[in-house]
Amino acid sequence: MTLRKVNLVILVLLAVAFLIIVQRNLLSLSDILHKENPDAGVVLPFEAELSQNLHPDSGPRSGDEILVLITATEDRLGATMTAINSIYSNTKANVVFTIVTLNHTVQHLNAWLGESKLKSIKHRIVIFDPELLKGKISQDSNSVEASKPLAFARFYLPLYFPEAEKAIYLDDDVIVQGDIQELFETNLKPGQAAAFSDDCDSTSAKGIIRGAGNQNNYMGFLDFRKESIKKLGLRANTCSFNPGVFIANLTEWKNQNITGQLQHWMELNTHEDLYSKTLGDSVITPPLLIVFYKRHGAIDPMWHIRHLGTTGAGNRYSFQFVKAAKLLHWNGHYKPWGRGAAFTDLWDLWYIQDPSGKFHPIRRHEDKE
Repeated sequence: MTLRKVNLVILVLLAVAFLIIVQRNLLSLSDILHKENPDAGVVLPFEAELSQNLHPDSGPRSGDEILVLITATEDRLGATMTAINSIYSNTKANVVFTIVTLNHTVQHLNAWLGESKLKSIKHRIVIFDPELLKGKISQDSNSVEASKPLAFARFYLPLYFPEAEKAIYLDDDVIVQGDIQELFETNLKPGQAAAFSDDCDSTSAKGIIRGAGNQNNYMGFLDFRKESIKKLGLRANTCSFNPGVFIANLTEWKNQNITGQLQHWMELNTHEDLYSKTLGDSVITPPLLIVFYKRHGAIDPMWHIRHLGTTGAGNRYSFQFVKAAKLLHWNGHYKPWGRGAAFTDLWDLWYIQDPSGKFHPIRRHEDKE
């Protein structure tokens, strides 16, 4: 009888101990879930260099996600907002925006999104760490590379979309007038990790700047006198492409280690100065041209009408043609939120006022006041 009582006491004690362990595990799980819940407003760990917040769309959009990456710099934040608004307003597709920015811009970005019609979009804000570029770009703080770290975000696409098959990258100085799903469905052949717009296509060739060197071929971007470039066997007159808009096959990108290849050429350039001086501030295009030499797909030319930010763009394109285009890109010196750009009326259609008043487009009628 005594032995039975002892056994019973032991069983009770074991049961109590088990319940205590379960309770503690549940509490720990609760803490973990709270930390990982995006709706709680907590910044999640995303690789070693990135952080993100996911904000769900309150609208009825469904279907496969169309992933779009765009950067947001403080002095050009209105451009990012305008591009996003143009994309979202011209499609019924299930678009998810990844907005890559720096720490000091997050508060302004969140406020602008939260106080506009864009508060309902699906998006995540990702903090870019310039340490990613250490040893890969010039250490001079006044250099183009150091002053524009977000320009290199496109090189790291698999970090932002580790499980995805495809994604679109867009510069901030664009607007989309067509349905972004059409661009997303661009056909990529086996072995092609990305599709770009060739600078020799019939529509964009009109926009090539005259008198400033070979801006539509490899000669304009790479120094063919350098031994490392000579060894590649590239043809200097090969048509270049514009990396401000592209669609990426992320599976191929990872299989071919595109990011690693790009980083290799970035590092080598810091030692050997491989880029042509014809286009003084071109630091993004040269490594992409090397890595994707004759190994990329093509985007429908109407999905990338560019050079709108160059001198005389208004004379090269008719308003009817530009209005009919699917995507407009103001690459060049003149931006649609500043002075001197062509076709700013089309950009203004999608601009959303900054609730903080920090950003506002410069317009001629304002100069007269």
